[in-house]
Amino acid sequence: MDYTPHTDKDIARALKVIGVDSLAALFADLPEALRSPPIDLPAGLDEVALLAHLRALAAKNCAEGPNFLGGGAQRHFIPAVTAHLAMQSEFVTAYTPYQPEVAQGVLQATFEYQTMMAELTGLPVSNASMYDGASAVAEAALLALRQTGRRKVLVSRGVHPESREVLATYLHAIEAEIATVTLAELTTPVTAVGQDVACLIVQNPNYLGYLEPIAALAETAHAAGALFVAAVEPLSLALLKSPGEVGADIAVGDGQTIGNPLNLGGPSFGFMVVTEALIRQLPGRLVGQTQDVDGQRAFVLTLQAREQHIRRSKAKSNICSNHQLTALMAAVNLAALGPAGLRELATASVARAHQLADALRTAGLAALTDKPFFNEFALPVPLNATVFRRLLAERDIHAGVPVPPEYGLGNAVLLSASELTSDQDIAALVTALREIRARARPLEAAHD
Repeated sequence: MDYTPHTDKDIARALKVIGVDSLAALFADLPEALRSPPIDLPAGLDEVALLAHLRALAAKNCAEGPNFLGGGAQRHFIPAVTAHLAMQSEFVTAYTPYQPEVAQGVLQATFEYQTMMAELTGLPVSNASMYDGASAVAEAALLALRQTGRRKVLVSRGVHPESREVLATYLHAIEAEIATVTLAELTTPVTAVGQDVACLIVQNPNYLGYLEPIAALAETAHAAGALFVAAVEPLSLALLKSPGEVGADIAVGDGQTIGNPLNLGGPSFGFMVVTEALIRQLPGRLVGQTQDVDGQRAFVLTLQAREQHIRRSKAKSNICSNHQLTALMAAVNLAALGPAGLRELATASVARAHQLADALRTAGLAALTDKPFFNEFALPVPLNATVFRRLLAERDIHAGVPVPPEYGLGNAVLLSASELTSDQDIAALVTALREIRARARPLEAAHD
């Protein structure tokens, strides 16, 4: 539709109702520098020139070459049927529909998604999805605070740094306390949990890729009357014990690895699955199965109302939507792969990561692999981690997420492998690492 700006008559009428004489008077409280700042925009382009410009920008994104990037997002096989079905017009929405009488297809698909996530995590109740893994972690903490009436959250440093940043932002806003458990030898130690703690949050595999003693951590949380929140990588659940099996009250995470491609960081979706005792505290949408007036199977939003999410301080959450389409992509993907296919992907990822670690050790590179890991691990490097990653990129190899200084590993990067990693990819990375190490030795000698 055409854009129709306000006429002078419209503006004069609105100003009269407001009680000011001019637009300048209306915005007089704003600093003058902000009222009409200069915007350095290039001249407009016609359609042909614009398309050529966009193609040139797109060409800068090099997606070819071996890929060992991880740190929260990984490349995995996605069958063609996943995008084909998820992109059907009846599914292309980012919103859970209110009107069941016109949206049975989307509601049923969402119900199937919830069922799959419940089966994967071993917990009975999943919502329709969250915005992302980080906000899911924060929402789990808020749930625990509401449920227990306590005001302190204990979180492992093994939880993704970005998730912890979001968590800190949420808790700061409500003046709740947050304490971080420092890793000991790359994993979370089993330490006492105070009686003032609402929940203990642990990621498995942790941010560095290593497996946590998750059952023992859940036990120590419950001994103090706290909830245990397991932040999990969903693909790993095809092989590892589920959060439900180890006693978690809440399972959260990011679903990118089970059906969403890598698209410059997004979009993806978060998930949250809880025990039945916590169902009334579950944020976001929940699709339930019922019967219509004719006794036929039907699907509706249940136990939730929009009003619950817009009551300001009385609301359980500010989550009043979700990432519907990307969650449905995961549902289609899980259905296409099936349990056996998902397990095959997970097994191949683990095998390739361990093959990579073995190749590095053979080449004399000291990967930190003494602790059990899934498909990612840390590698100390002989120079600045950001420079190291750039040197790999110059060789068309995508690898080396820098490990933040808080982990105390010095110059180190994360390396990840998946079922898509080939023997040639591993050989190319090892060759590049040898070259970079040889180049760094003179620099190290000069520094000494």
